[in-house]
Amino acid sequence: MRKANLLIIDDEPAIGQGCAMICKDLGHNPSWCGTATDGRKRLQEGEYDLVLLDIRLPDYDGMELLNEIHQDFPELHVIMMTGFSTVQQTVKAMKKGAFDYLEKPFSTEELSQAVTKALKNVQLRHDNLHLRQQLFQRFEFNNIVGDSPAILPVFEAIKKVAPTDTTVLINGESGTGKELFAGALHARSGRAEKPFIAIDCSAFSTSLLESELFGHVKGAFTGADRDKQGIFEAANGSTLFLDEVANLDLNIQAKLLRVLEYGQYKPVGGRSIKKTDIRIIAASNQDLENKMLDGSFRPDLYYRLNVFPIDLPPLRQRKEDIPKLAYHFLKQFCKKNNKPLDGFSDGALETLINYPWPGNVRQLKNVVERLVIMVDEQLVDSSSLHGHLDARHHEAEDTMPATLAELKAYKQHLLDTQYNPVEKSLLQKALIASSGNISKAAKRVGMQRSNFSTLVKKHNISHS
Repeated sequence: MRKANLLIIDDEPAIGQGCAMICKDLGHNPSWCGTATDGRKRLQEGEYDLVLLDIRLPDYDGMELLNEIHQDFPELHVIMMTGFSTVQQTVKAMKKGAFDYLEKPFSTEELSQAVTKALKNVQLRHDNLHLRQQLFQRFEFNNIVGDSPAILPVFEAIKKVAPTDTTVLINGESGTGKELFAGALHARSGRAEKPFIAIDCSAFSTSLLESELFGHVKGAFTGADRDKQGIFEAANGSTLFLDEVANLDLNIQAKLLRVLEYGQYKPVGGRSIKKTDIRIIAASNQDLENKMLDGSFRPDLYYRLNVFPIDLPPLRQRKEDIPKLAYHFLKQFCKKNNKPLDGFSDGALETLINYPWPGNVRQLKNVVERLVIMVDEQLVDSSSLHGHLDARHHEAEDTMPATLAELKAYKQHLLDTQYNPVEKSLLQKALIASSGNISKAAKRVGMQRSNFSTLVKKHNISHS
């Protein structure tokens, strides 16, 4: 346990100094004063983890001082001390916010136990607050980039359903950020002080997933040499995120349904029923209604999960968010790789916006990370994207121009994604073969020096 700052307020020097010596022996930093006035002053000037407060002081009522401490320092733990203890006084002190109560005369062991217990609770609260802050930092809406019309309803839905215990089903293609939004739900719920547990149902075999979720008893199967807690027991009171729930075996679906309906389950190989209080957020990149129709997903489980559905739009429907996301990831990976880049050219952003992103936000993130590693120039231009985007996905889209403006835009798109990368590669190879001499490189490819030099500048190619 860390060294704590303690304030002892008692008008009897023998009691105050004695408590200070015991607390010092416990490894803490105690401070003693004999009046409420001095106690108030020290509380205002210093930072304390625990107060030992006498109920009767020469200049003020200890109960009233307790009330003031609770109002001014609501997180500060207080242990009341008195030589005139009654049940009514104890109850009153606890109602006013006291953590514990010691009746004088108390032993060294009694004081040590009370102080240790209180400081453990202080540390637990501190740890929970730290975990909650970390959780909010990771899943804060500010870290979920986007303000397009397609994504704003998702934020609103999360704000409304998060404080409840309602089961949520998040639908969305692979890479749309289902776990990130599930974490945002948990961070805004009453369960936020407990861990957020995420399980990818497609990452386990059926038998292993069943054991992970429900636990097993010794001898349940070969290799089960001891009882094992499942997630439903270990994460009691928390939030469980079941990703790719469409991959659940029908047997596990039946067990999950019982958890959702009654909060009950049996460990693998067990006979006794266990209870759990856990909120489930499920997610799928498959159409569960179709899975229900073909018999691979239970209708009763589907309706139990689909209490509050949230549909995440694919990135191709959030085109307005693509520049923001691209710059968000660029900043992130520039910092990670200690490699500053200025940003994207207009042509590069246009290419990113028009690409259909079959892998959604995850694919965009991966592309930007590769670009930060590979690009040598300060600006990511259209030619830099060559090889990082699959042109086949462009061809698969219905991109037949219907107007002259669309025809010109499509022509520019082809220039950016197909012609310009080849042109840049031609220039770079000629410069390398000519040791950076522009005149020799221009002659080598059959161009005038001025035209070659203009193209070098256009593509931001270094020839030194």
